[in-house]
Amino acid sequence: MTTVLETIVAQKRREVEEAKFIRPVQELEKQAAQQPAARDFRKALEASPDIQIIAEVKKASPSSGVLCPDFDPVAIAQIYEAHGAACVSVLTDKPFFRGSLADLKCVRAKVGLPILRKDFIIDSYQLLEARAAGADAVLLIAEILDGPALTRYLQESLGLGMQALVELYDPGNLQRVLDSGANLIGVNNRDLRDFTTRLEHTLDIIASVPADCCLVSESGIRTRADIIRLGKAGVRAVLIGETLMRAGDIGAKLDELRGTGL
Repeated sequence: MTTVLETIVAQKRREVEEAKFIRPVQELEKQAAQQPAARDFRKALEASPDIQIIAEVKKASPSSGVLCPDFDPVAIAQIYEAHGAACVSVLTDKPFFRGSLADLKCVRAKVGLPILRKDFIIDSYQLLEARAAGADAVLLIAEILDGPALTRYLQESLGLGMQALVELYDPGNLQRVLDSGANLIGVNNRDLRDFTTRLEHTLDIIASVPADCCLVSESGIRTRADIIRLGKAGVRAVLIGETLMRAGDIGAKLDELRGTGL
């Protein structure tokens, strides 16, 4: 049976090939070169001794459908910035998450925080797309990239001035993530093959992550208690999307998660 992740990646390959005809590489290279210098994503996560939050702009997901009917990516990102998020993640996949690079570009123009392009990167072309839209960092997923590709895309990201958050789910992928040179590492608590989620997944892996790495826990983080638990274990930051996007008052929910709410 084809998994959700395999379906997404197959669609992404078709999408990238179509995009190459619409926007040639040379055009993207020119646009990327015109962008202001990328903001330091990792530095923002380590600016405080407290565990930091990467707040995600995400309209929908394959497992939950539409999360935010009145979706305004810029307004949401501005709320995140006003309420103390360290960085913003923008979901740019259109078929499954209803996002776009246009969302990222608009957010980058109005928000001063480092911006992560969160998507399913399977081609160097997407790295150019990200930088041309103003991304400061990109997500690379170990489950869809072999060792050589992971290393190559990490180096290409750095060459474009961006950092890469390298994500894994399967603990068996950790060594090749480290071998790629990654030091900004995400552990996804959601198995992208079937979208089951388990917060303890990060806690099972953290002991094997070198101390000089910046560790981010992703998915399934719903409460301040979850964040405190992860922080005590050594997690540097958490990436939170659905919990914020489902909130009636996004700013108040972010305050609550950060422990600054009344």
